[in-house]
Amino acid sequence: MSRIAVLTDIHGNLPALEAVIADAEAQGCNGFVNLGDSLSGPLWPAETADRLIDLDWPTIAGNHERQLLTIDRARMGASDAFARDAVSDRHLQWLASLPPTLHLYPDVLLCHGTPANDLAHFLYTVEGGRAREATDAELRERAGDCSESLVLCGHTHLPRIATLADGRTIANPGSVGLQAYDDDHPEPYRVEYGDPLARYAIVEGTKVTLRAIAYDHEAAARRAEANGSANWAIALRTGRMA
Repeated sequence: MSRIAVLTDIHGNLPALEAVIADAEAQGCNGFVNLGDSLSGPLWPAETADRLIDLDWPTIAGNHERQLLTIDRARMGASDAFARDAVSDRHLQWLASLPPTLHLYPDVLLCHGTPANDLAHFLYTVEGGRAREATDAELRERAGDCSESLVLCGHTHLPRIATLADGRTIANPGSVGLQAYDDDHPEPYRVEYGDPLARYAIVEGTKVTLRAIAYDHEAAARRAEANGSANWAIALRTGRMA
């Protein structure tokens, strides 16, 4: 039976990506998929793009891929702007080739946020400046008429597996590259996992296993500092925001 490693939200964190690949291979994974938000951040966007292009995994676009391709450079947030300045035309062509959703098998759907919206949170609901676990009713509404028994999503950076009353399972592996961040959509909020571990999931049939592994997060934090992002450095070291 295939064992598939599911990665998302790498955000240019090449040491975390390499550590996850090594761990997944040690766990016997014989396939990999990537759910997007691969490059944006003050780390190694071009080097991460080169690595992912060479690996040629099934990969979808997240909201940051869309933003890198469609938002004027002067209006970009800091993470996207850093990545946009670092990547080449080859990298942008690769980003433009990525679909927003993908069927891995007839019964598995890959999306970044929800199947309909790359900015929407699937398994969590932003409320009062924090992300709480979404209710079954919220999950059913977000899943819509998806017939797949397993939907794999990213975006929130928070790992969770939820099985709906109708038997469908929604799973988020958590973020490979960043365990804390703040955002202003749909309202100002922050996510803080509280540790620096890189996260991914293994799918075997219908079973989903969440993994969290150590990597050289100090190297990533130093890289963020060197590129002028003290907040990212704190998040990478601690899994918390300043």
